[in-house]
Amino acid sequence: QVQLEESGGGLVQPGGSLRLSCAASGIIFSIYAMGWYRQAPGKQRELVAAITSGGKTNYADSVKGRFTISRDNAKNTVYLQMNSLKPEDTAVYYCNTDHRIERLFGSWGQGTQVTVSS
Repeated sequence: QVQLEESGGGLVQPGGSLRLSCAASGIIFSIYAMGWYRQAPGKQRELVAAITSGGKTNYADSVKGRFTISRDNAKNTVYLQMNSLKPEDTAVYYCNTDHRIERLFGSWGQGTQVTVSS
């Protein structure tokens, strides 16, 4: 049974930074391409950053240059460093596999709320 647990969200002013973490259990984490997704109110969930099992990264245009995804396979954890945050980054953030490469895990975590506001 896969379990994903996101953490690290919060309220931050525009221009601020946050670091999100997603701890995975019940899987051989290192073999999966992982992704960070976000869902804003009234919008569909979107993939914003992804990292392959080998560490290659890619980003949505909306976050490129501001967000950095990384992983620590020894800790079964994927991270999202978010800098220069904007109000439009406000959303609930989730992790799962990169749906373009892997089948999504059937269960999502509870997500972590990021609110960017002055």
